[in-house]
Amino acid sequence: MTSDQPARSFGSAVDAYEHGRPGYPAAVADLLVPPSARRLVDVGAGTGKFTRTLLGRGAEVVAVEPDPAMRGRLSALLPDVHALDGTGEAIPLPDASADLVTFAQSWHWVDREAGVREAARVLRPGGVLGLLWNVRDETDDWSRRLGDVITRPEARRMSYDDETALDGPFGAREHRVYHWVHEQDRAAFLDMVLSRSYVIVLPDAERAELRRAVEGLLDTHPETAGRAAIRVPYRVHVHRYERCT
Repeated sequence: MTSDQPARSFGSAVDAYEHGRPGYPAAVADLLVPPSARRLVDVGAGTGKFTRTLLGRGAEVVAVEPDPAMRGRLSALLPDVHALDGTGEAIPLPDASADLVTFAQSWHWVDREAGVREAARVLRPGGVLGLLWNVRDETDDWSRRLGDVITRPEARRMSYDDETALDGPFGAREHRVYHWVHEQDRAAFLDMVLSRSYVIVLPDAERAELRRAVEGLLDTHPETAGRAAIRVPYRVHVHRYERCT
């Protein structure tokens, strides 16, 4: 995975990441996990936000995560998962040993050519590669206003709509979008904002200013003012590819 500063920032905000980041609807795993799957591999797993939806769907669940703080938290939360040090370009598993390889909110940190090659190496023929992005739905006024407040030019661009084809032995591409709403309290919502990579690396004064702006929006917008639970709409973009036999 890329070695730039935002990519290496998450471990310093592991508490905020685990507390604030949303999980994923079970329907996403229903789509991706092939029948009779044995080994399921989640790459760039973080603290296991998507990994936990794979539990019970295969004989073995493996999480690959390069950051030791994130990997340590995942191991503490999900002791039945095999957590390995690795990246999307270097998955520490044998050839043709996995039925599913997923990149949930992590493919945009991977060198695409190397990542495709490595996923193809690890997957068995007929196995599935899943690329997932959990994106805030900004179609309503509240979410759009939030985006105006927190988005910065240095935010990582996530190409969740234009992954039309992959090089290598992949076919049978399918793209689905799942709409859902994540409810969280105010503290968890603020942690969601503060766990974004470009926010983590801001100077302290700028990060505090951003937090105050978000709190101001929460205090004044009709959809959030005075409410204990913050409802955040999401769209999960799921790209499913089958490895050719």
